Amino acid sequence: MGTLAFRFNDMVDKIYKLPLEEKMELKNLLEHNISEERRNEIMANFKKAKDENQSGKLKFSSELDKLKKML
Repeated sequence: MGTLAFRFNDMVDKIYKLPLEEKMELKNLLEHNISEERRNEIMANFKKAKDENQSGKLKFSSELDKLKKML
């Protein structure tokens, strides 16, 4: 096992030893952090798609054969 895996396992062990209230606070912090990262990812994808659409790089079609060729 690599050093990172040991550090992760050590961190998990320490978290399991925390009192319930601290575990719940950590859970809330992680959920908030994950939501924020996901929102940032969605915004970045939106901006990229918007830029591609404005530059004419984004193509649309409802025809299955054309969609397959686009892939």
